Amino acid sequence: MPESDSQHKGRDGSVSAGDNPGQGRLAHAPADHPPVRRAKIGVLLANLGTPDNYDYWSMRRYLNEFLSDRRVIDYPAWKWQPLLQLVILTKRPFTSGANYKLIWNHDKGESPLMTITKDQTARIAERMAAQHGDRVMVDFCMRYGNPSTASKVRAMVAAGCEKILFFPLYPHYAGATSATANDAFFRALGAEKRQPAVRTVPEYFDHPLYIDALAQSVERAYAGLDRRPDVLVASYHGMPKRYLMEGDPYHCQCAKTSRLLRERLGWAAGSIDTTFQSVFGREEWLRPYTVQHVAELARQGRKHIAVMAPAFSADCIETLEEINGEIREAFEHAGGESFTYIPCLNDDEAHITALTAVIGENLAGWLG
Repeated sequence: MPESDSQHKGRDGSVSAGDNPGQGRLAHAPADHPPVRRAKIGVLLANLGTPDNYDYWSMRRYLNEFLSDRRVIDYPAWKWQPLLQLVILTKRPFTSGANYKLIWNHDKGESPLMTITKDQTARIAERMAAQHGDRVMVDFCMRYGNPSTASKVRAMVAAGCEKILFFPLYPHYAGATSATANDAFFRALGAEKRQPAVRTVPEYFDHPLYIDALAQSVERAYAGLDRRPDVLVASYHGMPKRYLMEGDPYHCQCAKTSRLLRERLGWAAGSIDTTFQSVFGREEWLRPYTVQHVAELARQGRKHIAVMAPAFSADCIETLEEINGEIREAFEHAGGESFTYIPCLNDDEAHITALTAVIGENLAGWLG
């Protein structure tokens, strides 16, 4: 089929119609050949997820999906599901919903995690467009809730992404975070007739730009205080200690992040404490537990502390309500006098620079 004046050839050799520059027919294809979109590269960011609202049924749907994930709770289904469905999901949606209501972005009708992830995606998309034009499509998905991983993979393939870089926004690897996000991505690929080539971004807990972004956030926070905190607590999301013994590297990676952060700040040994929060169930989790540790600091006379959450790429229920609520209260009830929460990196300029650099490194060879 000869090209007309209203058509142009794409980078992949396809011919795109003038009224729809994103797709067209191959130059030598028969007239009834389906449209072929110009090839793109997709960058799909992934975060944990969020309920659609804080009402009972929205919370129940979200918690059911999250707590039914065998990467998160690996007990046998015959033992765990009756407890989950008949006990936990009867009560917990009410308490969790009340906590979400306290931090909800009521102006936009969404959780802070959703708002921040949208902002991060938009800023990264701007950076990628400045570097690569329309060759790269940037979007985000959630492991639990909406927008689902499957829906975004489908949208990218439909948009002509023949290669997709999947980026779980977890600086540290854990089976219950990075691995389950990758699981959902691979399942979504299984539904595609024409699978794109794919890569997954590994953990970046020791990336110099990530460490520098953390350090800058601490320096800004400390510069605004009248009194320097006695200690900085780096609170990471917890996991059962059993997972560490079974080979999960999360604990060691968290410890290294704290050490690299301390070295970047030029602080003495012992000035940053590494702790773990969000304990669930009866088995032992990684210690020390943040909520207990901050109370012990206060009882020891360390009345002024700062707390940050390096494992979270965006502020969420675990930081805005748990750290700045429950953990703050535990410190103050034990005699603590000043508690400074240092926000997550969110869409801070240094963080966007770090994330964009990680993406660029993992796109090597895909972009000329």
